[in-house]
Amino acid sequence: MALHLTAMHITYVRELQFAKEIGRKWRADFAILEPYRILIEVDGGTRSGGRHVRGSGFEQDCFKVNHAVFMGWQVLRFTSAMVISGNAIDTVCALMKIVEDKS
Repeated sequence: MALHLTAMHITYVRELQFAKEIGRKWRADFAILEPYRILIEVDGGTRSGGRHVRGSGFEQDCFKVNHAVFMGWQVLRFTSAMVISGNAIDTVCALMKIVEDKS
């Protein structure tokens, strides 16, 4: 994902910690800051039973993503395959264009 964001000249932050104000130390894999406020999560292990698809891990991810939305973030979640195929960067660019068109 980092390679694709860099290739598209998109400024991003890796491992952005958010929700400190509610006592959480959640991290997003990537963040595109103002004016976009996009958090990007890349969920690995989706085909091998990784943390993101097991009961408690999946539930914790839902909780984190929902709170990010409450805090004004737009959250995009992708699998590794979606990053490799280019679908992820295409989706990020499409959302950025929507935000730009609204301003």
